[in-house]
Formats: sequence, C-alpha cells, structure tokens
Amino acid sequence: MAWKFDNKLPIYMQISNIIKLQIVTNQLKSGDKLPTVRDLAETAGVNPNTVQRALSDLETEGFVYSMRTTGRFVTDNHELIRQTRVQLAQDELKNFVDNMLKLGFEKEELAKQVDRYLKGE
Repeated sequence: MAWKFDNKLPIYMQISNIIKLQIVTNQLKSGDKLPTVRDLAETAGVNPNTVQRALSDLETEGFVYSMRTTGRFVTDNHELIRQTRVQLAQDELKNFVDNMLKLGFEKEELAKQVDRYLKGE
C-alpha cells in the first residue's frame, strides 16, 4: 500500500521526514540497513528518483551513510539523533501551545491542563 502524502511539502521532503522520524523514534536503529531505493519507492508508491533525493538529503544531514557496495545505513551519531528528537519535541510543544492559546486558554492554565490529562482526568 502506497504512503499517503499531502500537497504542503514536496514528496521527497515528506519521505525524508518519515525516515528521520523512524530514526529518532528508534524504529530504525543505528547501524540498521535501509531498504534499497527501488524497494522504498515501491513501498511509498513513488518514483525511485524521488526516494533517491530524500536519501541524499538524509545523507547530507548525517542521518544515513552509504557504503559503496552494501547500501545505506542509519547513522551511529547518537547526539544528532538526540538533538533532532528534542527539536521535534519543541516543534510539537509550540504547535500545542499555539493551538491551546487559540482555544482561549491562558498560558498559566496549560500546565494544569497537561497535568490533568496525564492523570487521566
């Protein structure tokens, strides 16, 4: 089944973001071999050139590396993975806070709302 993409970002960026998220959430672990470009393209339902561009971007960013005859692998740069996880969390928090403020909550109320939610109230 092909992946679902939206029109807000180019598809190669969305593929790159999906793989990056899999890395920071440990679905793909350091040293794991990535599927081939052709296999990823088939899974995603896109042209192999689109996947190649996504993987090239991930390589440039340091999330994957290639070994000439054996393929691409997930980085062992744990600091890069940790920093990216923190940045993604900050982005999610910003979106959450912005949306809560749009709903009319005051900043002081947000911590109470989160605390109550985590307690299952």
